[in-house]
Amino acid sequence: MKRLSIFLSLSLFMLVTIRSHGQDLKVKSLEEMLAENAVDTTRILRLESFVNMVLLNHPVVKQADLLPENAKQEIRLARGAFDPKLEASWDVKNFDDKEYYDFFNTTLKVPTWFPLDPKISVDRNRGEFVSRENLIPGSDDFRQVTAGLSLPIGRGLLIDQRRATVQQAELFAQITDAERLKMINKVLLSASKDYWEWYFSFYNFLLIEESLSISEEIYRRVKVDFDFGELAAIDTVQAAITLQNRKVDRRQALIDFRRAGLMLSNYLWGENQQPMVLQDDIIPELDFAMNMLGSSMPLDSLVNMAMTRHPELLKTNLKLDQLDVDRRLAMENLKPRVDLNYNLINSPINAQGNFVDVQLRNNYKFGVEFEFPLFLRKERSKLRQTKIKIEQTGYELNQLEREIVNDIQASYFELDNTQGMLGLMQQAANNYKTLLEAELFNLTIGESDLFKINFQQDKLLEAQIKLMKMRADMEKARVTLYWSAGLPYLNFNQDSAN
Repeated sequence: MKRLSIFLSLSLFMLVTIRSHGQDLKVKSLEEMLAENAVDTTRILRLESFVNMVLLNHPVVKQADLLPENAKQEIRLARGAFDPKLEASWDVKNFDDKEYYDFFNTTLKVPTWFPLDPKISVDRNRGEFVSRENLIPGSDDFRQVTAGLSLPIGRGLLIDQRRATVQQAELFAQITDAERLKMINKVLLSASKDYWEWYFSFYNFLLIEESLSISEEIYRRVKVDFDFGELAAIDTVQAAITLQNRKVDRRQALIDFRRAGLMLSNYLWGENQQPMVLQDDIIPELDFAMNMLGSSMPLDSLVNMAMTRHPELLKTNLKLDQLDVDRRLAMENLKPRVDLNYNLINSPINAQGNFVDVQLRNNYKFGVEFEFPLFLRKERSKLRQTKIKIEQTGYELNQLEREIVNDIQASYFELDNTQGMLGLMQQAANNYKTLLEAELFNLTIGESDLFKINFQQDKLLEAQIKLMKMRADMEKARVTLYWSAGLPYLNFNQDSAN
């Protein structure tokens, strides 16, 4: 009887001790979980740091940075039509010991933007059978200098193919700037969304791991209570099932986290274009205060900025400018071609290098060239085709403006409402946390059951995961809003892109 009394006293002491430990079983917040692990700040990858790495070495960004250089070469190529040209020719015929002719010509042409093209030529014509029109007196040593101008007074006076090509090349350079920004924004949009997927997958794993810890402790206590005969065997089965489900969830969460890390690694490149891999010990920053407010810009401001700075609208407007150049050139080609040529002979300098007084009505060559298609079918068709393209591009611009405005409004609405839901979801998670803590406390005093605990634990985990998912979705909505508005570098620090 004495032994039985000692055994009961010892059992009661152990039970009280076990239940007193139950008071230490509490539900931790994410901040408390990270504080317990004492995360090194060097292991935290913030969004801004990640974006800087993408802008620094990503291959698509490198490709985009080459576009302005290519446009610069297009302008250089177009301006090559105005490069001075030095031409020379030598034509000799000698037959039966006779010098029939010996023609040598050197010409320097200097095209100008205004179609008044100067030209200087030096000719040497000699031989027994030189035609009278090409004959140069022997007193001048068969040499002659001509200096003159060519001026179109019909087609080509206002615009010609050379000037049109240069203007279009300059517009192409502006289109290239818009295309470069579009390419970079697209990369940043995709990278930012993947960052927030990685963010969610990590904290989803952390929440499930904490829930697993709670389930392990509950299972241990249930098993102790069963050993003391306070719970039925079926309770241990129920606790074991919950624990097994948590372990499965943890494995799946770990797979999702590592997969998200590999997806994020797609954007990380070294200086020598060596691919980099995001290490598993690198984690995102938990900062609920970061960007908790909606867009820092009013809706009207975003729409107005998009109408003036959106890359797609800039490109389309510049295409209209290019088509307008084509239209003006097509209208110019409807005119007859009338070119005037005037050349001074041996003036103001002669073949011997001496300066000579200019006499405009003596010692000169003058000519007029005229050309005019009678039906103008080619020219009129070209003009009509250009006007059709202008109309088509105008319709495209109207549709683009409408789509962009609607996308901005939809993204703004989504961001605004997600922000409101985030506050409600935070309150719901806090309430579920309070309920679970109450059930765990009841467990320590023997007034709860596993069904209630498991139910409240499931609801808390579901609410916490939904909260983190909503947090990530809000940031995705924010970056999508900036993408829709066409903000340069999606409103990230632009200095990192320069």
